[in-house]
Formats: sequence, C-alpha cells, structure tokens
Amino acid sequence: MRKELCLIEMDRVVPWKGLLALIEPHYLMGEGGRPAYPLMAMLRVHLMQNWSGYSDPAMEEALYETTILRQFAGLSLERIPDETTILNFRRLLERHELAAGILGVINGYLGDKGLSLRQGTIVDATLMHAPSSTKNKDAKRDPEMHQTKKGNQYYFRAKAHIGVDEDSGLVHSVVVTAANVADVTHVDKLLHGTENVVCADAGYTGVEKRKEHAGRKVIWQVAARRSSHKKHGKRSVLYKAIRKIEKAKAQVRAKVEHPFRVIKRQFGYTKVCFRGLVKNTAQMVTLFALSNLWMARRHLLCGVGEVHP
Repeated sequence: MRKELCLIEMDRVVPWKGLLALIEPHYLMGEGGRPAYPLMAMLRVHLMQNWSGYSDPAMEEALYETTILRQFAGLSLERIPDETTILNFRRLLERHELAAGILGVINGYLGDKGLSLRQGTIVDATLMHAPSSTKNKDAKRDPEMHQTKKGNQYYFRAKAHIGVDEDSGLVHSVVVTAANVADVTHVDKLLHGTENVVCADAGYTGVEKRKEHAGRKVIWQVAARRSSHKKHGKRSVLYKAIRKIEKAKAQVRAKVEHPFRVIKRQFGYTKVCFRGLVKNTAQMVTLFALSNLWMARRHLLCGVGEVHP
C-alpha cells in the first residue's frame, strides 16, 4: 500500500509534459522495424527504477510480478520491456546528457509553482560506496573512483557534491567526483551565480580565498573549526557566544542534508551502480532531481505549505 501511495503521489507531481518534450527529439520510434515502446512508458519505467533502486534485470522482473508497477507504466503482461530495452533507454539519456535537462525541467516546474531559487546557496558533499571488486575483464577496480580515509578506516568511494537553495532546500547543482577530491575545489560549479550568501561546513574553510571566487560578491558563511574557539575556554563568555553563532549557522546548513537523506533512505541509493563517473553522474543528477519532487510533493499536492524531506 505504501508503494502504491508513493506512485500515486509522484504521478501527480512529476512534470510529465516537460520531460517528454525534453526527451522526445532524441527518442527513435520503431528502430529496426520493431515498434518501440511508448516514450511515456519508458520514462515511467526509468523513474520507477531510480525510485526503487532496481537493476535492469530486476526492473524487468518487477514489471512482470507487480501489478501496480505495470499500471503506473501503462503496460500489460502481454508486452513488457526486457532488460536490454531498459538499458538502452538509460544509455539514450546518458548519450545526450539529458539528466541535467531533467533537473532543469523539474526545477523550472517547481519555480513556476512558487519554489524558485532565492538568495542563498548551501554546499555540501557526501560519499557513496563504490564496488571494490576486481572481478571484471580488466581485473581492476574502477579507475575513476578512489580510496579515501574516514576515521581510521579506508573506503573505496565516489563523492556527490551538491548546491541547494538556502530557503527551500531544493538541489540546483550536482557534481560527482572520485572520493579523494577536496570539497572546496568544486564550489564554483555548485553556485547558480545570483546568490548573495553561501553556507558551508568547516570542510570548506578558505574557500573565499580561491582564485575562482575572486570578485564574487557573496557573504561566505563557513562553519568555524572547533579548534579555533576551544582556545577561549569553555566557560568564557566569548566561547559561549561563538557556539551560539555556530549553532545558528548549523541550523541553516541542516537543509542540505535533506536531499542526501531522501536518495539514501527513501530511494535506497547508498552505492554507485555503474563503472565510471559519466554513468554515475547521470544517475545521481536524476536522483537529486527526483528528490526535489519528493521534498516538494506536499506543497505541490496541496498548493500551499513548506517543503519537507
């Protein structure tokens, strides 16, 4: 019942016309003399695959086994797209770099609904597990991923960097890199250019001094490292004042965690599915675009209210 309710809600909030208009020029009907599946059906299958974390074979099997998935896609048991068809549709989107377009269409739609970008951006990054297996034709781990240390343990991971609107918490920019890439080096790619304040955690210390931000007229609200105010003593008035300021800054930054929570908890995406940054970037951009719809669904369904994770 929960899955059915989720599909009903998402069916009502996805900007289908805009997404179809984006993809249709690239979608070839009837390749090889065989009628292609309707674009709407393939788009719906693609979105369900992202919402549920299905592999291509698992998505095909789920369509055979689960009635509500077939109903959502407008398919019948007599004709279900096989895993190769599902794979080819995803590759079509990757080849034409349409994931960024999907994010743009969804954000444009949300802007029309009163959720446009405001004056501030929050930036942050999260690590995603990458397969460390060498059981492939090259007998090597993915060369575009990298090992990184967290705590006292090493992990093989990718890193997703995002820029979100300070007011709504909706994602407007996504960059995917290897795990060893410093967060501070990609901030310029996460800004939309019209913000007047940028919020970030202590991992972005010194960002305002980088040459790519020379002349950028924004207020940098970067968290202070704890060691910078411990020297004042925990009982001092200055220490307590600094802690209050840092707490207020952290409450603003908390919104950047909502999209990470949605793709990891609601969509079950905790590990990259493919080899290489191009394929994984396309999937993550799509996931963050869909997370915007998930967080805004109450606003869209009711026409009023705040955005919720």
